[in-house]
Amino acid sequence: MCAEFLGTFVLILFGVGSVAVAVAGLPGSGRQTADFGPANWLIISWGWGLAVVFGVYVAGGISGAHLNPAVTLGFAVRRDFPWRKVLPYWLAQVVGAFVAAALVYACYRWAIDASIAKAGETRETSLNTYSIFATFPAEYFGDSWWGPLLDQIVGTGILLLLICALIDTRNTAPMSNLHPFLIGLVVVAIGLTFGTNAGYAINPARDFGPRLFTFFEGWGDIALPGTFEWFSGYWWIPIVGPLIGGVIGVLVYDLLVSPVLKARLSEAEEGPATEEPS
Repeated sequence: MCAEFLGTFVLILFGVGSVAVAVAGLPGSGRQTADFGPANWLIISWGWGLAVVFGVYVAGGISGAHLNPAVTLGFAVRRDFPWRKVLPYWLAQVVGAFVAAALVYACYRWAIDASIAKAGETRETSLNTYSIFATFPAEYFGDSWWGPLLDQIVGTGILLLLICALIDTRNTAPMSNLHPFLIGLVVVAIGLTFGTNAGYAINPARDFGPRLFTFFEGWGDIALPGTFEWFSGYWWIPIVGPLIGGVIGVLVYDLLVSPVLKARLSEAEEGPATEEPS
């Protein structure tokens, strides 16, 4: 639990920190004069990818570095992880995310307050600064819950499918402990391909821990229940969607890929005997 706490803490510290740079740090510091654009999105996508890399390196040797309740649930479903440890891991992950969000806020409070003041808003109406910490759906979804939910299911399904592939030594898994880098690149790829739909939470702890912090820190209804001009009661979607998607991802891998790898391994072990040299 300590390893999951610290690994998730590192994940959120760098991930949320990268969003703080893109949303409030660069514009507020005078280092960026243009509006938020593609370059800022690249900062966020790569920031989250590298956050995953280093979070996994921190906790991987102790807890397996799930850092994500969807990963924990997916591994439990495929019987790679004991069910009795699921809830303790979830708790450690959410607490790690909450504490990391608080530390990012402590470092960027001045930039956040300046951004809110410049926009002539209050915290309760500042979706822009809230987005530093947690996710929300794009305006084109309207108040539909199905579009963002599908987005979270698909994004997390891809994540778990590729994690299963990257850690499966029967497949073409990377050697020399390089899989954290590859998993980080998976997160970068998801951010670049599905990120704008709903902020690619793909991790219930990543969203709920910081969301809970922003609720206590004054963002009000935007955080919980997750209500703004075009969405309402959104808080549950970045939790339920990733949990469903994670299970689907591991089941797809175990249904379509694992049986072939197992059969090939069995054939190699039970092949014709080689004559011993005389």
